[in-house]
Amino acid sequence: QVQLVESGGGLVQPGGSLRLSCVASGLSLDYYSVAWFRQAPGKEREGISCISTTDGSTYYENPVKGRFTISADKAKSTVYLQMNSLKVEDTAVYYCATLLGITAQAMAILPSSLRFKTNEYDSWGQGTQVIVSS
Repeated sequence: QVQLVESGGGLVQPGGSLRLSCVASGLSLDYYSVAWFRQAPGKEREGISCISTTDGSTYYENPVKGRFTISADKAKSTVYLQMNSLKVEDTAVYYCATLLGITAQAMAILPSSLRFKTNEYDSWGQGTQVIVSS
C-alpha cells in the first residue's frame, strides 16, 4: 500500500516562497508519476504539476508555470514542490498523489485534461495547508 505524507505548508506573504515535500512509502513499480494537486475553499481540486519519476520529465499547468518547480529525489522517496512568487490565489490545501503503471512516454502524450484526471490517481496524501495573505 502506497502512503504519502505532505509537509512544508504554512502562512506566507504574497511574493514569498515555500517548499512542499511529499514523502512516499510502499512504491515498488519502476514507472509511475507523482502529481501535486490543490483545492481552495469552495473550488474543485485541480492538478498543477506532475513528474514522471522514470525519466524526470515535468509538467506544469498555466496558473503555476514559471513560478513553481517540481522535483524528485528517488533515493529519499520524496517529491518536492518549490513555490515562488506566491499569490493570494495560491491559497489552498496542497496534495500529492501517485499514478502507478504509467510510462514516461504515455505521460508525454497525454493532454493536461487527462494527465491530471483526479479519479485516475491511486494514492493521496493528507494534504498540507498553504495560506498566502498580507
